[in-house]
Amino acid sequence: MLFGPITYSQNPSLNYPNKQITLVVPYTTGSTADLLARHIGNKLSTKLSVPIIVDNRAGAAGVIGTDFVAKSAPDGYTILFTATSHASVAAIRTKLPYDPIQGFSAISLLATSAMGLVINPNLPFNSYQDFIAHVKSNPNQYTYSSPGTGTTQHLAMELLKQKGGLEILHVPYKGISGAITDLIGGHVQASVVSLQAANTYLQSGQLKMLAIFSEDRSKAFPKVPTLKQVGMNEVVDTWYGVLGPAKLPSEIIQKLNTEMNLQLNTPELKDLMDKQGLNQVGGPSERMQNLLQTDISKWKLVVKNGNIKTE
Repeated sequence: MLFGPITYSQNPSLNYPNKQITLVVPYTTGSTADLLARHIGNKLSTKLSVPIIVDNRAGAAGVIGTDFVAKSAPDGYTILFTATSHASVAAIRTKLPYDPIQGFSAISLLATSAMGLVINPNLPFNSYQDFIAHVKSNPNQYTYSSPGTGTTQHLAMELLKQKGGLEILHVPYKGISGAITDLIGGHVQASVVSLQAANTYLQSGQLKMLAIFSEDRSKAFPKVPTLKQVGMNEVVDTWYGVLGPAKLPSEIIQKLNTEMNLQLNTPELKDLMDKQGLNQVGGPSERMQNLLQTDISKWKLVVKNGNIKTE
């Protein structure tokens, strides 16, 4: 057998990309992940001089599209534009057709959005401490809404329950709209929501936020303390990131990561993220990998301790 120098034909990643790239979004058209994928895909297409299409493969809380990418060739031409549910689904579902960590190559963590504990403003509580103390002294007399069992919002509130020793009843909805609408209407008393989803209602006074789950206080709501500032050492963000199939060559990961970091610094993407209530992140691919591992481990423990099961 003869050996010689590696050529482009022997190592296709050196000539990447040279054909169409598909960005798989495992959520519906019009979702935040979809909007970001279309904007970034359009800009990357121009920069990389290849067509980039967005393929919405929604269903089963993102599992359908995610599984499609997991089973795709690790050549950089099929990549996953995913979000926080990648981790929460991995925690709540015992059987998935893919490994949520080992089945993928982390490429980029693009953005985060803070979450917060919100209540109906007609309740007589002006601080996190007051609300928690009252819930503790009145077990199972208060309710909280979520977009559904096993969602990040549900698990985040369960985390508060477990850390704070609370007994508050869960009312799951089929989506965030109903969860927020009934909270505003007073049918439930509390919820954990992303600032991205709740910003309009917070600004109008239809909801009141008692604590924010991010590392730092929000510039939009500077008077609201973080969980750490009220005595709970936890940070919970929703996030958006990009993954490829397992064993994606490091050269391709680095090229895509570099180009996406450059996009994060453009005025157009900054403006889009601001309008969506998102915080830009970027950085090395390891940041996405570390977050995946941390989030999945955290939510699996919450699910186990709370004996949470999907319906």
